[in-house]
Amino acid sequence: MALLKILRYPDARLHKVAKPVTEFGARLQQLVADMADTMYDAPGVGLAATQVDVHERVVVIDVSETHDQLKVFVNPEVVWASEEKQVYDEGCLSVPGIYDGVERPARVKVRALDQFGKAFEIDCDGLLAVCVQHEMDHLMGKVFVEYLSPLKRNRIKAKLLKEEREMERQGGPKAAGRR
Repeated sequence: MALLKILRYPDARLHKVAKPVTEFGARLQQLVADMADTMYDAPGVGLAATQVDVHERVVVIDVSETHDQLKVFVNPEVVWASEEKQVYDEGCLSVPGIYDGVERPARVKVRALDQFGKAFEIDCDGLLAVCVQHEMDHLMGKVFVEYLSPLKRNRIKAKLLKEEREMERQGGPKAAGRR
């Protein structure tokens, strides 16, 4: 089990656009396993490769109560989105402790590959729909706080930068190379 360092907003690397995956070998299998371990340890329900400073189109998600229904999306794309919208209080492992309402399509159909390169489509609603869209935003270099007003975003940025300075001063997670 390898736990990966999760980038924290406003780290500029969170704004890099991920490249499509073209090779489905051992390196990708290890990345998926490490991302899943990192997501479960955090704890979270989704993690995009961008958040662990790997700029490839890979997402892991598990919205189950039992944390045993891992879904892997490689090169995901939304092929249909409902006109109906929903507002969901979102949080993010890269923006710890911050939750706010974001409006997104209530349902989406996603086409992707699994970690072995096999194509699939999945209809998503509820938390899964929110999570898939949230993680796919990461692959495009977008963090959920960018849906919020500039005032809220600036307050969040200031709060997280202050926390990061405190952690560095105390030799916390950033100094230790962890989250």
